[in-house]
Amino acid sequence: MWYEWLMPVLFFVLGYFFGSFSTGYFLGKKQGHNIQSEGSGNIGTTNALRTMGKGAGAITFLGDLAKAFLPTLLVRFWYCKTMGYGADLTYVVTLITGLGVFIGHVFPFYLRFKGGKGIAVSAAVIVATSADGGIGVWMIFIGLALFIVIVGLTRYVSLGSLAVLWYFPIYVILKFRDSQYFWFAFILGMIFLTLSYIKHAGNIRRLINGTERKLFEKKESVPETEKPDK
Repeated sequence: MWYEWLMPVLFFVLGYFFGSFSTGYFLGKKQGHNIQSEGSGNIGTTNALRTMGKGAGAITFLGDLAKAFLPTLLVRFWYCKTMGYGADLTYVVTLITGLGVFIGHVFPFYLRFKGGKGIAVSAAVIVATSADGGIGVWMIFIGLALFIVIVGLTRYVSLGSLAVLWYFPIYVILKFRDSQYFWFAFILGMIFLTLSYIKHAGNIRRLINGTERKLFEKKESVPETEKPDK
């Protein structure tokens, strides 16, 4: 039916409005901070941690997870099951919803489209779409372990995040390579990956130059010529 093609568009829009709720920004406002003008100027977990402390960082992280989990799990376990969708189509429709959340987080309309980098949101979308008891679960644990090892060894959160984001296309290749929805799912995964790398362009440049700020590193140790991107 025609409305079945319209619903994913509506779910994308729903996801966008969920994603545009910027936890770090509103938490900062409540605590008297303008997180967009402090630290890196980013509204995500890492900058909330650096500018407002561990508690604020944890709340920001959990809030960003929640705003991704709510719409994606609702679509996956209510709408898709009600419609009797198979695993392939369920993944695609849920991923479309998750992409809406991601774009809302990265480009919130009321902050002049200057949002976070979407790592916590991406992590929630990965779990919501892929925790199926099969290869997805194993890949989630492998991705988490990879992130912990990379950040533990280098203290570069950005490096660990950039490595884990390859989960999207790799999972689609392994899980849906024989599906009629393969290319659709693969393109959606590559949009996640590409936008994430674009948002991390400054981090990538600083990683190459050796000036990327490490986790828990004091601001004074960062050269003045390498101010974080606003």
